[in-house]
Amino acid sequence: MEWMNQAALSAQKSDAVFFYVFGLSVVFLIFITTLMIYFVVRYSKKRHPKAEQIEGHLGLEIVWTTIPLILFLSIFYYGWTNYEYMRLAPRDAMAIKVTARQWAWSFEYPNGKQSKVLFAPIGKPMKMEVRSVDMVHGFYIPSFRLKIDAVPSRTNTTWFQATKLGSYDIECTVICGVDHSLMLSKVIVVPEDEFKTWYFGGEDAPEPGKNLRAAEAHPDLGGLSPGLAVLTAKGCLACHSVDGKPKVGPTLHALYGREQQILVAGNYRTITVNDDFLRRSITNPGDQVVRGYPPAMPRIPLTDQELNEVVRYIKTLN
Repeated sequence: MEWMNQAALSAQKSDAVFFYVFGLSVVFLIFITTLMIYFVVRYSKKRHPKAEQIEGHLGLEIVWTTIPLILFLSIFYYGWTNYEYMRLAPRDAMAIKVTARQWAWSFEYPNGKQSKVLFAPIGKPMKMEVRSVDMVHGFYIPSFRLKIDAVPSRTNTTWFQATKLGSYDIECTVICGVDHSLMLSKVIVVPEDEFKTWYFGGEDAPEPGKNLRAAEAHPDLGGLSPGLAVLTAKGCLACHSVDGKPKVGPTLHALYGREQQILVAGNYRTITVNDDFLRRSITNPGDQVVRGYPPAMPRIPLTDQELNEVVRYIKTLN
């Protein structure tokens, strides 16, 4: 079960606090229930048909006030130290810019590389600098017990250090619009050498955990057309609809052949959407921004075959 999967140091810290509070709760549940049963039997009407006035007991009142106070303060201290631990990333942590938008996540690494999933080398601390470009979102990795809000005009930070290889879900915990349920991504934890090959290898370097992503992240793409499968696997449909429905990016429905106003070098000009425009918009999204939409699309690495399939699929939507 995912909640039992301690895949990061943050999970171990959070689980320790949880089990501490849970253990205290169980002990007090048993203690209070036992006292209730004892008092019901000890002071039943059959044993005491006539009620008696019971005076206060100063020592007992001090005890039942002091002990819970100490326990509650211990819970606060334990939770606070864990919170402080998760806020202060190690100095050697790799800082990743996490950007939330309706309805997708994007990740930017110190060397400028961007991805729609978060690649992390095992055993290395990763600092998350989380922000939003539109509204409040919740960055949540269940397996890591990691949750922090993404807030506009503010950067919140946390960190993790993965301890197990694998693919782990990223979710949004704030209801952020009609496609909130589609705001999903992955943390792909890979060996350090594989991560370095991708990180230092330039634009054509193979993505880490490629086989793992294909097997785990999108097991149901076999029945889709190749172009639609690529759009789904790369997370493009979180921002672009194929049925004319408005989203954070232009719809792909009836896009091919349509006239669009685009911002180029600070000036707007009207173009007709064709193969060349689609290819440039996908490979270099910042060069041609459609009027009325934010320049928020990250660069998504595609092979030539994947790019051809996407363009071919968009043409079929007319």
